[in-house]
Amino acid sequence: MFKKIFPVIITLFILSSCSSTEEENPVLKDSFDRKGMLTNIADNIIIPAYEDFSSKMALLKTEGNAFIDNPNIANLESLRNSWLTAYKSWQHIEMYNIGKANEILYKFHINIYPVTVTDIDDNIKNGSYDLNSANNHDAQGFPALDYLLFGLDNSDSKIIEKYTIDTNKENFKKYLYDVIAQMSSLTNIVVTDFKEQRNVFVNNTVNTLSGSVNQLVNDYIFYYEKGLRANKIGIPSGIFSSTPLPQKVEAFYNNTVSKELTLEALSAVQNLFEGKHFGKNTKGLGFNDYLITLNRNDLATSISNQFTIAKTAIEKLNNSFSIQINSDNVAMTKAYDELQKNVVLMKVDMIQTFNISVDYVDADGD
Repeated sequence: MFKKIFPVIITLFILSSCSSTEEENPVLKDSFDRKGMLTNIADNIIIPAYEDFSSKMALLKTEGNAFIDNPNIANLESLRNSWLTAYKSWQHIEMYNIGKANEILYKFHINIYPVTVTDIDDNIKNGSYDLNSANNHDAQGFPALDYLLFGLDNSDSKIIEKYTIDTNKENFKKYLYDVIAQMSSLTNIVVTDFKEQRNVFVNNTVNTLSGSVNQLVNDYIFYYEKGLRANKIGIPSGIFSSTPLPQKVEAFYNNTVSKELTLEALSAVQNLFEGKHFGKNTKGLGFNDYLITLNRNDLATSISNQFTIAKTAIEKLNNSFSIQINSDNVAMTKAYDELQKNVVLMKVDMIQTFNISVDYVDADGD
């Protein structure tokens, strides 16, 4: 009996020791230059995108102060323009849930939509609120500005009156100021932290759950699947509900830029996949190069091609997704289907090729 059990015990001990040793001292099982890819992504994509967003936030803050000091149509239009410019820039950094961004739940303060209008209205009416509270995640950021600049009434003159003659005019101005100040402050924290941690990020090439490549790939796929595919198109078009929900599109109150924001986000994820430098045509090492090194040129090509096909499907939609949903929701669901095809290619095929484990729980059954 003992003779039969002893070899099993020894085998289990050896396997356990190997597993523990590998976790503590992980060995890369491929020759790809992970550090080179992380360096390109940090220096040529993430940091330039963060700096661009910081400059757009600074302009948004300046235009916000000008409007608060002198609420008129001209200043409202300038503030709206800076809102859209910053919102488009945001699409290039929302996927980076790294370091301080993850710690302070940055994206929850910047882009949770749809907003809860009653929360915003109550905050303004009461004049007292805590924008650091999770209860106010859906009452701040770009979606809150969307409501404050476009949705307070049905005409620009009526919106201006909220800030000029309304009995709560000072509270309206204070809330607008506080929302922008919160976004600006958190942005400074996140950008400063990433720059300070840049060397740690590019040197952390281990193939474990805490490795930079592993975390980045997981954050990237999670954002593509949930932040882009589901939030921007799937949920509003009713993929996850019994009926379409057009009121849940991004920038609902502006109602003309939901397609523009989605195309910007799609461009951002394709650029990262292909290692394309932010704002330039130059390319460095990206996820596609990693796949090619691992003899999966076919998969790299399929993913890039599918990004292009999805972009074409989205470009056919109305500038306003809520109008598109109400007039022809089939076109919306077709665009969703094209985005979904890359979820499979990346979440299954790409991540298996990289030998990386998915570190998040799928909540919508895909």
